[in-house]
Amino acid sequence: MQPVIPESEEQRYAELQQVALDYARQGNTEALAEMIEHGLPVNLADLKGNTLLMLATYNGNFETARMLLKHRAEVDRRNDRGQTPLGGAAFKGYEEIVALLLQHGADIEADNGGGMTPLMFAAMFGRKGVVELLQKSGACVKRRNKFGISAKLLVRISPWVTRIFRIRKSEQARSLF
Repeated sequence: MQPVIPESEEQRYAELQQVALDYARQGNTEALAEMIEHGLPVNLADLKGNTLLMLATYNGNFETARMLLKHRAEVDRRNDRGQTPLGGAAFKGYEEIVALLLQHGADIEADNGGGMTPLMFAAMFGRKGVVELLQKSGACVKRRNKFGISAKLLVRISPWVTRIFRIRKSEQARSLF
């Protein structure tokens, strides 16, 4: 017979899990490390399947990501949308985090949904530094997404995408005044 856990204890554990997820988002490395060292699962995930590592990398928290990997977080654990931490970091343009994930064996060719690889995400959103890093690390430009668009094409148009984003940002900034 399994012990009955009081509802108040279950609620408290749910609250602690939410605190840990917030720490990963915010980059509160020391507090999160302490929680993990006291038994919190390093691959804890939110209701959408986003692990602590996914949240840390997507929010640009390098030190938190490094600590989680040191505690053996699963580098390629996918969320409910099939996205990996490397795909998220490539999308956001975090070069240092992309390099860290690759050093820990992240799948450079992982399909992050619709046939989109990290290289494709980086190229599609004009993340030039990440594109260069992924290519130097061996990312394949021959892969195609579900629409038949190759990574090579996305890389080729990436400079124009970057210009478009810059123009839109400057227009948005001007419209604020």
